[in-house]
Amino acid sequence: MREIFNIELQQIFNRNMPIVIELGCGRNKTPGRIGIDRLNMPGVDIVADIEQGLPFFPDNSVDEIHSRSFFEHVENLEGLMREIVRVLKPDGTCHLFVPHFSNPYYYSDYTHNKFMGLYTFYYFVDDIYQLRRKVPNFYTDIRIRVVSQKLVIANPFKRLSLFKKPLEVIFNCNSMFQEFYEANLCWICPCYGLDLVFKADK
Repeated sequence: MREIFNIELQQIFNRNMPIVIELGCGRNKTPGRIGIDRLNMPGVDIVADIEQGLPFFPDNSVDEIHSRSFFEHVENLEGLMREIVRVLKPDGTCHLFVPHFSNPYYYSDYTHNKFMGLYTFYYFVDDIYQLRRKVPNFYTDIRIRVVSQKLVIANPFKRLSLFKKPLEVIFNCNSMFQEFYEANLCWICPCYGLDLVFKADK
């Protein structure tokens, strides 16, 4: 896929301002971010197939990466994670929202390729930073450090959220409560998604 630049990227680098990008931004890019999407829509700054990498960003050049409801569409998650780790500065952060695998609306979207849960991104985390339930990390040499992870149990329906919001507070008290919820209760009271922040461990 040929890349299209609707901005002067080099000029942005020359400003010596924080570089903040938004992956899979669609029409709803947050102002001040560099929006990247494979479709050339209003607000998209760089039209590119993100799964082919981010070659237009040098190593250690990006301060923040944001993405909402995009990672579940990706076929090659490992390849995307490798690029994110490459372009993030050592103190840079990646902020994600992904639908949880128990979200009943997840299954309606035929473009979804990945199921996401509490442990998904821990396959890229060193043993000493794992959750109580350890997952294998020997499939890849990519390493991240999870800064925070939150279960988003409340959903867009306000009346239901009045009931679910207190549960969200309780189960996000600590990671042990989160793991208990996902193992035992997520099919009784489904989780809408996960808010995750991580850094590149390099």
